[in-house]
Amino acid sequence: MYDQLILAMEQAATEVMKWPRKTVNIFHHNDADGLSSGAILMCAFEREGFEVRHFCLEKPYPAVLEKVYEQQGSIFIFADFAGRIAPLLSELNGDRNLTLILDHHVAAASTNPKVHNLDPDLFGLKGDRDISASTTCYLFAKTLNKSNRNLAHIAVIGAVGDQFFVDGRLVSQNREAALEAVQQGLMDVIETDNGEQYRLKTKQSMVLYDELTAYLDILGAVGYYQDGPSMGIVVCLNGTSAESDRMVEKLMAIKRKSFAAEIAMLEQGALKNTPHLQWIHVANRFAPMGVKMIGVLCYEIRNMNFIDPQKYIAGYQIIPNEIPGFGPIAFDEVKISMRVPADLEQLIKDEKVPPLNTFLPEATNRLGGFSDACHRLAAATTVSIGKEEALINEMEKILNQ
Repeated sequence: MYDQLILAMEQAATEVMKWPRKTVNIFHHNDADGLSSGAILMCAFEREGFEVRHFCLEKPYPAVLEKVYEQQGSIFIFADFAGRIAPLLSELNGDRNLTLILDHHVAAASTNPKVHNLDPDLFGLKGDRDISASTTCYLFAKTLNKSNRNLAHIAVIGAVGDQFFVDGRLVSQNREAALEAVQQGLMDVIETDNGEQYRLKTKQSMVLYDELTAYLDILGAVGYYQDGPSMGIVVCLNGTSAESDRMVEKLMAIKRKSFAAEIAMLEQGALKNTPHLQWIHVANRFAPMGVKMIGVLCYEIRNMNFIDPQKYIAGYQIIPNEIPGFGPIAFDEVKISMRVPADLEQLIKDEKVPPLNTFLPEATNRLGGFSDACHRLAAATTVSIGKEEALINEMEKILNQ
């Protein structure tokens, strides 16, 4: 199946190189995996002489996609999302543009020959273990030109950032990228009692990938509306700087203040409960941070003493009617992010309770919402403002079956 993925990438790369317009529009996610994916693609296409435009999205919202696909004769690449919505992109695209999807989430096949879904999930690889979006983009970059093998160290950023470890170690295609970077002298691997640590070689010193990915997540998520993703791309390609350090310090102060206030409310009983779920709604209180932060909060509180260890955790955050680089867009939607406490995580891994990617997308679809990227232990979708409690109720109906 892996060979079939590479063959599909070769076919897509051939079409890209034959496309008459040498401009590529790259849409990528705003976490460490998405930023490193965007960096790899930008570098690879610039090396081939393409004009590159990049747009960082928290999700490939339908309202954004409709605006994107008003164009004709363009190349669109979606990195670290959109695998599940290939049929929607196929419908929007028609025969007007060339579209590539380089995701790693659960995927659906394309229904359009000009929409190439290169999500490894369709080729037998597990997107929450074997391969990150950054490694998928790295494989495509190498397919485009073998000289791009020197981007392997950037691919490792996404794999570590998404914490795709087995017994504390990267595996499969993620591991192959790491070993390639080690061979090139761009990183090293240190054995530990819990597995391995990965360190990136920079001009100044060796930097732990764990620290680098946390740094990038701050830029991309907390700083989403403050030009943080653009700085994140620069960091992926060139390393940290005094300027990026100052930005991260400022953004960290914003995060600490917002999270402290929210956790204080939760400790006082703000968490709502149903038989299987516990949830919170932060409304607009996290502004100016991006909506990925509701998922970060859910993860950070997942084992705190006010959390029921046997219930799924959900958090809502209103999506601002604005996308950096696009201007005003009327969403009128709220994002739900879900995480699980440690006890429930083990039950999911033991297949004793349903994982998030089984019931959240189904409940969301029942309410006409949007879902494109959900994992077993972390998931997010969107619904119209006002449907928050209805979504909780729909999930409860599914879980009670």
